[in-house]
Amino acid sequence: MNRPTNEAARATAKAAAAATGDAALRCEDIGQHPDFVHLSTIPGVAVDIRYAGTDNFAARNLYGSLDCAWLRRPAAQGLAQAAQWLAQHRPGHRLLVLDALRPQRVQEAIWADVHSTPMAAYFAHPLRGSIHSFGMAVDVTLLDPQGCECDMGSGFDEMNPNSHPSLESRHLALGVLSTEHLVHRGWLYAAMAAGGFVGISTEWWHFDHGDREQVRQEMQRVV
Repeated sequence: MNRPTNEAARATAKAAAAATGDAALRCEDIGQHPDFVHLSTIPGVAVDIRYAGTDNFAARNLYGSLDCAWLRRPAAQGLAQAAQWLAQHRPGHRLLVLDALRPQRVQEAIWADVHSTPMAAYFAHPLRGSIHSFGMAVDVTLLDPQGCECDMGSGFDEMNPNSHPSLESRHLALGVLSTEHLVHRGWLYAAMAAGGFVGISTEWWHFDHGDREQVRQEMQRVV
């Protein structure tokens, strides 16, 4: 996508930067921060950060050289619990993390791309802040015993009604989704709930750890 250069987009980015102020953490410094855990240290979890490559809605690397495979400690502990629950109840299956920490600067760049498109409904306005930018949200799917991604009926970053958990019953009745798709999603939802995560109505892959408003009020963003 071509990034718009209009005054509204520039004003949004400027206001978002001001909103983070001195209360923000630099992504480059996260490795020395005691409240963050690298995904590579969490047992039973595979990692493929899609925004660090081209397999995403923008078809380009959105993270550049930044290492974004981090979560804040409560979310990391929850993800470990979810992986353990899955191993116990669905042997052979594993969690695959597709996105975790998303710095504020990246959220602003994404918003500049999507703010005047239908995809804006799938991204938090930078002023409000994505829970990803606090290290308290994760995008995740399932791997089967052969190490292949389970078919969820729609792909990661497929931003259309087929990806909406709130519409699954309708889509099953219409044949848009199959019983197998919903079984896979159900196992994912159950595992993440066991780790204290809460899903959202529009993306089967997205899960928050903790109350969104409390996270925004009490935690520092990563920029």
